[in-house]
Amino acid sequence: MSRRKNSPNRKNHKKKTRIVPEYEGKVLMSRDGFIFVRIEGQDEDVYVKASKTRGALHGDTVRVAVTQERTGNVKRRSGEVVAIVERSNRPFVGILHIVGKQAWVLMSSKTMPYDISVPIPEGGVRGMKVAAVVDGWDKGFTAPYGHVVDVLGMPGENETEMHAILSEFGLPYRFEKSVENAADSISEVITDQDRAGRRDFRKVLTFTIDPTDAKDYDDALSFRKLPNGNYEVGVHIADVTWYVKPGSAVDKEAQERGTSVYLVDRTVPMLPEKLSNKLCSLRPNEEKLTFSAVFELTPHAKVLNPWFGRTEIISDYRFDYEGAQAIIEAGEDAMNQEFGAGTECGIVPADVKEAVLVLNKLALQLRKRRFAAGAVNFERPEMKVEVDASGKPIGVHQKFSKEANWLIEEFMLLANRSVAEWVATGGKFNGKAQAKAKTFVYRVHDEPNMEKLAGLRDFAGHFGYKMAPIEGGRDVAKALNGLMASASEKPEFAAIQILALRSMAKACYSVDNIGHYGLAFNFYTHFTSPIRRYPDMMVHRLLSQYLAGGDSASADYYALQCKHASEREVVAAEAERESIKYKMVEFMQDKIGQEFDGHVSGVTEWGIYVEIEPTKIEGMIPYRTIKSDFFIYDEEHYRAVGRRSHRSIRLGDPLRIRVKATSLEQKLLDYELVEDVNDGGASSTGTD
Repeated sequence: MSRRKNSPNRKNHKKKTRIVPEYEGKVLMSRDGFIFVRIEGQDEDVYVKASKTRGALHGDTVRVAVTQERTGNVKRRSGEVVAIVERSNRPFVGILHIVGKQAWVLMSSKTMPYDISVPIPEGGVRGMKVAAVVDGWDKGFTAPYGHVVDVLGMPGENETEMHAILSEFGLPYRFEKSVENAADSISEVITDQDRAGRRDFRKVLTFTIDPTDAKDYDDALSFRKLPNGNYEVGVHIADVTWYVKPGSAVDKEAQERGTSVYLVDRTVPMLPEKLSNKLCSLRPNEEKLTFSAVFELTPHAKVLNPWFGRTEIISDYRFDYEGAQAIIEAGEDAMNQEFGAGTECGIVPADVKEAVLVLNKLALQLRKRRFAAGAVNFERPEMKVEVDASGKPIGVHQKFSKEANWLIEEFMLLANRSVAEWVATGGKFNGKAQAKAKTFVYRVHDEPNMEKLAGLRDFAGHFGYKMAPIEGGRDVAKALNGLMASASEKPEFAAIQILALRSMAKACYSVDNIGHYGLAFNFYTHFTSPIRRYPDMMVHRLLSQYLAGGDSASADYYALQCKHASEREVVAAEAERESIKYKMVEFMQDKIGQEFDGHVSGVTEWGIYVEIEPTKIEGMIPYRTIKSDFFIYDEEHYRAVGRRSHRSIRLGDPLRIRVKATSLEQKLLDYELVEDVNDGGASSTGTD
């Protein structure tokens, strides 16, 4: 057939150019080479197949063109990378391989499918674990190139693996000598000049309550009865900013770190040990400088006359949570019993026991009032991995919060929200923010995602639960709390709670006060942990400035600092989770072939995730390993459905699994379904 030329019908008909939306976002990479681009402010990521990534790698900032939006037939929106805006400076961790004068870092990461060509590093030996940063990827080459930033040690050694996790997230695990020297040069002597202008609480009963293994104590409570029958309660916080001056070497390092990091077997502190464990730690029987929020409370926990300012204290007792809890559980009988375990100060005197009991009653009233106001009650089980002196995991158990935990929590919340309200309202405490309130660092939490809540409602409906109507405001909290209460103690509770958590916004730091939805506070900040959180140091400085009548600080400057602090918090949390995953996989290494009962914790297009009892350790059952049927992911109903049997496996379903394989390098566990040979199907599943 000849090609038609100069057709009058084709004349002036030019192909229309389709306008393709472009966005800037962060790359999340898979082991198979495809990526998702996460765009700030958008709920759905953009899928990019491996051939369209233009060499973009995990953590890079890219410009992506969305070529296909989600429609009825299309499960996810997709696109292609237009340009790499900025290469990530976060290292990739792998094994050093040297051949002659050439070297590579060999990858076995979930987020890095390509080996990295590097110069041979000084001190590097073949087989060592190293951290490398990618510098670029030349066109036509099969691998990116970069350089080694740290030689971590031999694989499998605890120090190597914990340092590898920190390196992978760009987190430091040591202080530069100059920072250590700067901290060591700070005087420990408290002078009359240090005391000037401070309220003296040294003779007021004061104590700390912390975890048994805590090394820094940055908050303490003081208690005394007032002649009018009310109580004075002081929340005393280590006065870190009295010692750490803005722009100093220690301050710059703390600002960059943003937060302390808590791995399974260690704390990576924000501040050097001289400050975090000694000078600013409210250790018993030592005079300490503090920044305090002091309240008068009635016996019914009505808060009167808040006061904020610098103070000096001496902590009389150091309780751990178990020690304080023992007194609380004994109740009035505690006055006739001896308590010494769980303290560092011997037998607890009667006045201290009385203070713990009264403070507990006040805290329970504050807590009850907070939930009545619409606070969301999420108490997801927290698992703790126990390790021996060498870092080897020897047990996994659930941590429970009791009244002693709530006691500290409620008074810290009271201090945090009161400080924020004082600044926002100009000291009026009338619940109304000033139109031109001074710049401040708030801890904010937006309202839940209504679309995700609709999904939660549908999912809960499959189990027969009906969520209360939601018209807005605090209706969401009421509906969620009601659903949680109904599902409590049921097999599907964990799954419902996970979906409920996913519907909630992420808390962050901001100069724009939108309130804290989860806590049901109109004003909230972080004031109580300056040893481990840089935002608390910013709050202390701003509060001090405003108490002295100072002008409003720069909103632009603090907005940038809030963004940085929020980002560092996310990174630290990710590293903490990775260390827990690593130790949990290590804990399961000698349990291959053993069977456990569990519950479905996740259903995806490639397999089912199961948390086993009682440790809640999660592993995956790939669909391809289930012999009885071919399972297909049903995204709409959060389940997997057998093509032949129509059996469904849903979130929360009980399953029996067998541990099949462990991968320490990738921090992954493979489970296999223990199938019922009598009916040829998966055990403990429903049938539609």
